[in-house]
Amino acid sequence: MRLPPLLPVLVAAAFISGCGSRPATYPAAHGAAAHSPAAQGAAAQGAAPAHSDRPNIVVLLADDMGYGDVGVQGGAGVRTPHIDRLASEGVRLTDYYANHPVCAPSRAALMTGKYQQRFGFENNSPEGAEPAPNYGVPVTEAMLPELLKARGYATGMFGKWHIGFTPDKTPPSRGFDAFYGFLGGTMAYTPEGRSGDKTVMRAREVAPMPTHTTEAFADEAVSFITSNADKPFFLYVPFNAVHAPMQSTKAYLDRFPDEPDPKRRIHLAMVAALDDAVGRIVDTIDAHGLADNTLVVFISDNGGPTWQTTSSNGPLNGVKALVLEGGIRVPAVFRWTGRLPAHAVRNGAAMEFDVTTTAQSLAGVAIRPDQDGVNLMPYLEGRRSGDAHDRLYWRANEQGAMRMGKWKMVKIYDDYYLFDLHDDIGERRNLAEVYPAKLKELQDDWRTWSASMMAPQWGSAVRTGPQGAVRGEALKALVRRYIDGLPVSPETLLYGGGPQD
Repeated sequence: MRLPPLLPVLVAAAFISGCGSRPATYPAAHGAAAHSPAAQGAAAQGAAPAHSDRPNIVVLLADDMGYGDVGVQGGAGVRTPHIDRLASEGVRLTDYYANHPVCAPSRAALMTGKYQQRFGFENNSPEGAEPAPNYGVPVTEAMLPELLKARGYATGMFGKWHIGFTPDKTPPSRGFDAFYGFLGGTMAYTPEGRSGDKTVMRAREVAPMPTHTTEAFADEAVSFITSNADKPFFLYVPFNAVHAPMQSTKAYLDRFPDEPDPKRRIHLAMVAALDDAVGRIVDTIDAHGLADNTLVVFISDNGGPTWQTTSSNGPLNGVKALVLEGGIRVPAVFRWTGRLPAHAVRNGAAMEFDVTTTAQSLAGVAIRPDQDGVNLMPYLEGRRSGDAHDRLYWRANEQGAMRMGKWKMVKIYDDYYLFDLHDDIGERRNLAEVYPAKLKELQDDWRTWSASMMAPQWGSAVRTGPQGAVRGEALKALVRRYIDGLPVSPETLLYGGGPQD
């Protein structure tokens, strides 16, 4: 993603660091709360409680990792022993959803705890174009790091941001004491990478490109934990793995010498690097004796673009950029040693913004009336069962979806589908004509919800331009082929994730 309007502003105001890519040693003390209206409102809630009442919150966010890209969920060929260990030591959610089938809107929901359509964040910044002037989460929207910082948390973010480019919408201005990563939607993994941006930021300064971004983000996270082990902290590590471009290092590629498909071999290497990074972060938490006071969350921002990266969405139908299950249902693991059960599996429906509300609840931050997420702790602990929401909604321009219990409605322009997810997780049997009254119930409910949301403020999830101009009939035909189990070629219609290699 191009960021020409942003970098001159940042660089002009910053001293360009000449240091290497080793992680910073983060100071034990951190600065005052951000001065945004949201942060000021959080600060007014009063003094923070004792540390024992403020568990550490760690959110590890994979990028474009499909439902079937994890070993514990049946991933074929992938090696994820560290993520699998998290699942064995905690709770795995089988019906956990991203808020959107592409990256940035999903992340906007995660940081705010609400449907991102409430503030018009419905799309990535348009591919290959200058960012819209108003692109990003508005500064009037309270963000999780701001709220936790106002409660006495040290806050650190290491990885991909993608939800605001102008200086007032970047991580240092939105509540993060420490930031090392990049602001756009995609970047190279190594200095030798054939494609992808190679601009890395430390706070507001440009930093040297690391030898491997996945490892560098883990390095920073480990250093942050070590520096803040004696106080409550919020650690957010939104990896760029396993998003395109397809790049890895020899050490990881050498783990898969028998994989004949070059693209698949790179993907497996990228997954392995991500898994190693997760393992290093969790091992650091444990080594500091913090496991019994730390909630660790591992999730993905949306489903995998199978045609581009060979990622797997397992038994689900569809891919990234579609509201079929493969685009929105993702891996989710929660671990809190001694507080959450081990080897537990929960089948109730939950959504990305629930992570936000859960973190707020644990930190003693009031839940605002306009938030849509719920506190998942009763469900994770087993004190409550079933779905965390009576109904869930998605909207991505002309696509829409709604889940209510076992029922799911899918809207593609004026095509509507109805699925029973309890009996048909793969969305192969359209029941719209079998249960027309149920379909109408969901249609009416979704339309009421959609009418209460803001219109998209920029962009589209569907490719446009001379190579991919698309009309509604083309997207409708593509979705029909997915449902019918026919061969598909989505690359001309859907945004997969930037350059291939």
